Parts: sequence; C-alpha cells; structure tokens
Amino acid sequence: MWLSLVSAITGAVIATASSAFLDHHRWRRDQAQQLTDTRRVLYGEYLAALSKARNHFRSLARDLDIDPKERGASARTSFVPCYDGRYQIAITASAKVVAASEETFRKLRNIRDVAGSGALAGDERYAEGRSEYEVALAKLRKAMREELGADRV
Repeated sequence: MWLSLVSAITGAVIATASSAFLDHHRWRRDQAQQLTDTRRVLYGEYLAALSKARNHFRSLARDLDIDPKERGASARTSFVPCYDGRYQIAITASAKVVAASEETFRKLRNIRDVAGSGALAGDERYAEGRSEYEVALAKLRKAMREELGADRV
C-alpha cells in the first residue's frame, strides 16, 4: 500500500516538475522572440531615420542657392529624429550593435556639420565624410543582421 502511494506521489512530482520546466522554457523562448521582434522594428526605424537625414544632407550639398543660415538650420532639424533611435538602440541592442550605432551616428553627425556649414557635394570634406559614413553604416547593418539571425534563415 505504501509503495503505491509513494509511486503516485513520485509520479505527480515528476509531472509537475516537467510541466514547470517546459513552461519556463516556453516562456524564455517567447521572451527571446519578442525581443528579436522589437529589435527588428527598432533597427528598421533607426536605419530609415539615418537614411532620411543622409538624403537631406545630400540635397543640401547639391543646393547652390540656399541661404547659409537656412542651410545650417535645415541640416540640424533633419538630424533630430536620429537621436530618438540612438537612445532606443542604446537600451535595447547588444553591445556590438550599440558600438556600431554610435560610430554611424557620429559619422552622420559629421556630415550634418559639413553640409550645414556650406560644403558642396564635390568638396573633399564632404566626400570624405560620406565615405566614412558608408563604411560605418555597412558595419552597423552587418551587426544588426547578425544579432537578428538574418543570415541563419
């Protein structure tokens, strides 16, 4: 009689422990998927903000007729949305993505300053800044893709 009771209790403990383990595992998997989904959206939005700002700086660098004060103000205004993404990246992404994001942000900010100060598309400072930004952007996209597992699919 005791043997059946002990067997029943042991079975109940094993079943409960197994269920708890599986539930915890499922919860961790769901949390990881949710983080990946959040990062995917954030990274897309941040890259879009960087691209919009970069395209605006390109337009400024090609505009020969814009007033210098208006040029600087326009450059600064178009860069503002990049700050939001930068801060969100800092608290959501891995250290590797954060570092690449910071480098890209700084390179684009340099382009903002150069284009806002009146440099044109053919100026050496502008061309050098653009090249440095493109290299940093490629590193950022690579780090983001690795973190999201985009190449494992």
